[in-house]
Amino acid sequence: MELSWQDFQKVDMRVGTILEVVDFPEARKPAYQLRIDFGSIGIKKTSAQITHRYSIHELVGKQVIAVVNFPKKQIANFMSECLVLGVVGDDHDVILLQPSTTAKNGDRVG
Repeated sequence: MELSWQDFQKVDMRVGTILEVVDFPEARKPAYQLRIDFGSIGIKKTSAQITHRYSIHELVGKQVIAVVNFPKKQIANFMSECLVLGVVGDDHDVILLQPSTTAKNGDRVG
């Protein structure tokens, strides 16, 4: 299915910096809870199934790309406010999308 340019413009993808990462044992699959700073948009929470590739310590301070205009979603006992984007391999291992150079938190991807 093709998207129109107008459809694509509805997707609000922004750069943010991960401030905090904690284990999320209540999730069905191994995951972390993340707090991400999106600059003028504010700090948003999400969960991410990225425990296989990334440790908590290496994620803090990392910039990522996320969709910030999805409706909030309940995941176990946690309310997710954005969707961090990544490349999903055949083994379901996720590689996070991130800018190749430091960008300003909240900058729009387009």
